[in-house]
Amino acid sequence: MNEIVDNKPDIKFDDIIGLVQPKQVIKEIIILPSIRPDLFQGLRSPPRGLLLFGPPGVGKTMIAKAVATECSCTFFNISASSLTSKYLGESEKLVRALFELAAEKSPSVVFVDEIESILSKRSDGENDATKRLKTEFLIQFDGVNSNQSAKILIIGATNRPFELDSAVIRRLPKRVYIGP
Repeated sequence: MNEIVDNKPDIKFDDIIGLVQPKQVIKEIIILPSIRPDLFQGLRSPPRGLLLFGPPGVGKTMIAKAVATECSCTFFNISASSLTSKYLGESEKLVRALFELAAEKSPSVVFVDEIESILSKRSDGENDATKRLKTEFLIQFDGVNSNQSAKILIIGATNRPFELDSAVIRRLPKRVYIGP
């Protein structure tokens, strides 16, 4: 929990210079529904997944922290190293624990930096542990989508979106390009 939770990122959209269009899009699809949930129900319900992509160093992490601050959410900053383990079955347990903790601390934002390092395209020569990690992450992500009472937003950041698995891209319906 100490490794991944940031209760108060304390970064607002006003602190981020430039990126006017991406900030506006994110405010419309994420921030406004969190402020007025009564207006965004049914077909207008906010997405549970967001993919931020663009070159390195343009502010994808800052935008994710600003989303958590503006929505008053608990911020989970996840990297590949915090979810992988050398022990058999431990990575799946860590993914399960992450999503359970995010549901407990709801509303929450789970930010997966360099998401392609965890959820890259599946191939035949892939390690079984990697396959199980991807499968568990996708199963838990589907649980977030089906559980409407849990207010969890998954934000993935990458500079190589073409390396993501097609199942991951389908589960992150909103994609925002963050340019230089």
